[in-house]
Amino acid sequence: MGLRGDAKPGLFPHEGRGREAFIESTAMSSVSTVVAAPAAKTAAPLWPGLTLALLGSVAFSGKAIIVKLAYRYGVDAATLIMYRMLFAAPLFALLAWWAGRGKPAFTRREWLAIAGLGVSGYYLASYLDFLGLQHVTASLERLILYLNPTLVLALSIALFGKRVNAKQLAAIGVSYAGVLAVFGHEVNFQGAHVVLGGLLVFGSAVSYAIYLVYSGEWVQRLGSMRLVGWASLVACACCIAQWLVLNPWSSAAVAPEVIQLSLLNATLCTVAPVLMVMMAIERIGAPLAAQSGMVGPMSTILMGVLILGEPFTPWIAAGTLLVLVGIWLLAKWR
Repeated sequence: MGLRGDAKPGLFPHEGRGREAFIESTAMSSVSTVVAAPAAKTAAPLWPGLTLALLGSVAFSGKAIIVKLAYRYGVDAATLIMYRMLFAAPLFALLAWWAGRGKPAFTRREWLAIAGLGVSGYYLASYLDFLGLQHVTASLERLILYLNPTLVLALSIALFGKRVNAKQLAAIGVSYAGVLAVFGHEVNFQGAHVVLGGLLVFGSAVSYAIYLVYSGEWVQRLGSMRLVGWASLVACACCIAQWLVLNPWSSAAVAPEVIQLSLLNATLCTVAPVLMVMMAIERIGAPLAAQSGMVGPMSTILMGVLILGEPFTPWIAAGTLLVLVGIWLLAKWR
């Protein structure tokens, strides 16, 4: 996740509305990143931007698959996320430097905001997601993370008094019905540990939703790439520090396959999707890039079946359809 994050841009009011202002790209449940981008130029061809958006969504969705594969080698969540962030940190540092060239230094208030957003949006959301994947399938994890737009809407209602209409409530109900259908099926067939895993992943989605709600003004003020680079570096530092505090040095000795998977996770499923979706939004605009990102849950399910051997049942098919329909209706009735 994120590094996690799967709420979609264009679902809620954005520029010019204070803290509620945000546009989120798919890259980071998954994981997916907040960006502020100009509208797409109508004269430009759509296929380059659409291709970038689709590839970014599929690449980010592969995070859950890689994590599930790594767990087969007996690694714990703290060590796994430490290696992911260790490999991603130099790339995010390069991104932060590149985006900050010629820009003024951060103020103390801006540093505090970056630290808070990094902890909520990337560190905590990612760690809870990794813990949850120990107990649930990649398919269920992706569907839970896809509820992110509904959580952002709920937080906007609670914190800022945003009004919601009956159609929006109906759309939210459709999405949650889909997740509950898959969740209930997994509880019946895989046991009560699915409840713990589901709650951890849901906590990850809530943490990232908090990041989205409060990040809008900072995206506009600092720029999306600069904010993502520095907030991600904060998360990298937190994950590495957590491992140093909680784990013995001996736990760093993992199977070579874990190192290879972590390197792949850091590059292909973490940094690359952020850049691809940002470039897609620059070309085709946030709303169209968001709709392209709806391929994410389907790609996760397909990879889960083909790579992990997870079952594909009518319950998963129906639940996925309901979640996607609910998100589409929420975007339509915003």
